[in-house]
Amino acid sequence: MSAVSIPLPRQRPWVLPSRGVVGMYCLIAAESAIFTIFVIAYLFYVGKSLTGPLPQNVLRVPVFFTVCLLSSSVTIHFAVRQLKAGRQQIFRWCWLLTLVLGALFLGGTASEWRHLIYDEGLTISTNLFGTTYYSLVGLHAFHVTVGLIALASVAVFSAFGLVKQEHAGRLEVLSMYWHFVDAVWIVVFTVVYVIGR
Repeated sequence: MSAVSIPLPRQRPWVLPSRGVVGMYCLIAAESAIFTIFVIAYLFYVGKSLTGPLPQNVLRVPVFFTVCLLSSSVTIHFAVRQLKAGRQQIFRWCWLLTLVLGALFLGGTASEWRHLIYDEGLTISTNLFGTTYYSLVGLHAFHVTVGLIALASVAVFSAFGLVKQEHAGRLEVLSMYWHFVDAVWIVVFTVVYVIGR
């Protein structure tokens, strides 16, 4: 009886991952740890404020602005795919739409804060709820602001024709950050506007 040889599939050689991707994963891991601490603090102190205003009395659920932010994950993903395919014009419009959706979300956060501070009298020093709310939502708003600055920079470079198909890998790294910001908002939204109310 002779031995039958089974051909093995050809294996592709292992390639080092991009430094940008590795760096972004490290940043996301570090930022996730920070957000975890703030979320745990919010959950620990929810309902422990001795004085008002309380979350159930003053928070409005930002459904529209949440949809804007989560939709921006779709548009940035589509934008990077279009750049990889060499479709510059579609890339520019998708990137700009991502920027607009992110700015709408940040504007919604600013509007909510204005309402809470001036109409409801809730500041960071009012009570435990105010302290933990502004800390957690403010940390997220800071990350959105950083993302918007990066998105706006790319939009300006793109308007001058400086963003080319070969830059798609770098923009994919930036999109990873934006997806992270959106994913964190799902957690923040759930903790603040669903569990914490």
